Amino acid sequence: MKNTKLLLSFLLACTVTISFGQRRKKDIIEVQSAEVIAQKPKLVVGIVVDQMRYDYLTRFWDQYGEGGFKRLVNEGFNCKNHHFNYAPTSTGPGHTSVYTGTSPAMHGIIGNDWYDKESGKMVYCAGDASYESIGTTSDAGKMSPHRMLTTTVTDQLRLHTQQRGKVIGIALKDRGAILPAGHSANAAYWFEGGATGNWITSSYYMDALPQWVVDFNASDAVEQYKKPWTTLKPIETYVESGTDANSYEGLQKGETVNSFPHDFPKIWEANGEFDILKRSPYGNNITTDFALAALEGEDLGKDAITDFLAISFSSTDYVGHFYGVNSKEIEDTYIRLDQDLARILTTLDEKVGKEAYTVFLTADHAAIQVPAYLQDQKIPAGYLDMGGMKAKFDEFLKYKYGTTDVVKNLSNYQLFLDHKILSNLDIDLDDAEEDIAKELLGYDGIGQVYTGHQMWTNNYTKGIANILQNGYNQKRSGDVLLVPNPGFISYSRTGSTHGSPQIYDTHVPLLLYGMGIKQGSTVNRTEIPDIAPTISALLGMAFPNGTTGKPIGEVLEFD
Repeated sequence: MKNTKLLLSFLLACTVTISFGQRRKKDIIEVQSAEVIAQKPKLVVGIVVDQMRYDYLTRFWDQYGEGGFKRLVNEGFNCKNHHFNYAPTSTGPGHTSVYTGTSPAMHGIIGNDWYDKESGKMVYCAGDASYESIGTTSDAGKMSPHRMLTTTVTDQLRLHTQQRGKVIGIALKDRGAILPAGHSANAAYWFEGGATGNWITSSYYMDALPQWVVDFNASDAVEQYKKPWTTLKPIETYVESGTDANSYEGLQKGETVNSFPHDFPKIWEANGEFDILKRSPYGNNITTDFALAALEGEDLGKDAITDFLAISFSSTDYVGHFYGVNSKEIEDTYIRLDQDLARILTTLDEKVGKEAYTVFLTADHAAIQVPAYLQDQKIPAGYLDMGGMKAKFDEFLKYKYGTTDVVKNLSNYQLFLDHKILSNLDIDLDDAEEDIAKELLGYDGIGQVYTGHQMWTNNYTKGIANILQNGYNQKRSGDVLLVPNPGFISYSRTGSTHGSPQIYDTHVPLLLYGMGIKQGSTVNRTEIPDIAPTISALLGMAFPNGTTGKPIGEVLEFD
């Protein structure tokens, strides 16, 4: 009996010990889980560098300081083989795809502007006449994201935090601010330029500018950049670009040569006053100044609830279009942008905390080398003769259908046919698409042609056809899709452009840095729609509702 009592006492003690131990272990696990859940960045900063090719990171590496691009690469994660998986590669679709986690086939932003089949007119990706301009008497503020069909990672943050997390979008270009900020943003601001040089917004977001914006516009923050554009460093050190004065670059109104220095005060009025700053690194300086003012004015990253600041640097695109990929101007612009990035990171360290924020940097598209320059290097390249093509194509249409009216519009390398006229002529749409495609494939500079019927009925998994299909929205896109040969564009003979499915337009950087991001790099292929779900996974929230990308697991660091 005594032994039995001893045994029972021993078993009871063991049970209590095990129970306590299990409860303690469970408590520890719950506490650790709570810590992991609570350890979210106070602020996410999304940076899109408009028209940044991946090789700008490597070409100008020796010109960069330690605090900008190099800090992001050396202390963050570099996705070296990052691409757009669709075309057309342009600003509106690019920004939208970065933030929605999907492509134009799903989110609907198929170009900066496109032919609207219902109205029979061109529409702008962010235009919305139902709202009023705020901060200006012009129509420049009549904008909203209403044509974007899916949510963004910034929308999901607003939903996830019960609207307590702030979202602010900033860019010189309206679309570069509006589309990343999403449908439910607190604000998006863009630069009007012209005679005012003010930052403005839309009544979609607010009834009046906040005081910090009013104060910024009233200051000399923008006026200080009304000065000549000279190189930041001695021009002889700019060895990663071509000769300064050449025939591949544009010429500002009032200038006699297209080389440094560019005397902006002298040619100010002739070039739209403050608009000329967009075509220089000063536009990026202004964007940085305003973004840092927003950081303070909106109290971003001040508490444990994650905020989101979406910044787009537009001037890199303006400079690229005007001067080209190989210009001294583009090299100087990136050297100066590197300093802007360093300024942003240093301010985030001070205001938010070095271990308390996350940054990603990517681009909305890349760009082609100037074809005229490529031709001079004996590389196959050229320009589509759109005038000659139209004359030849009109002859074909008259011969085949008796009228040229069967084609309503050509934009973004897509033809929109008049389905009603074809029906009245008793011509099958699929047959018309195929006949037109065969005709256009014979024209100089055209490498491939696809039909809307092919986009509807096939599931392409690789190659150019897959890229086109990812950009093809069944309600909005055209009936015949053109793909120029590599190196061929429809553009002026000076400056660079983009828009194609070719690799020079799709290969862009993706750098991730800060809280929750590993240090390292990968050459595995990643794609633009992967960014939004990666940030969503980092924040532990639902993905944007049209997501087709996947989280890049190798960049995330979970405890």
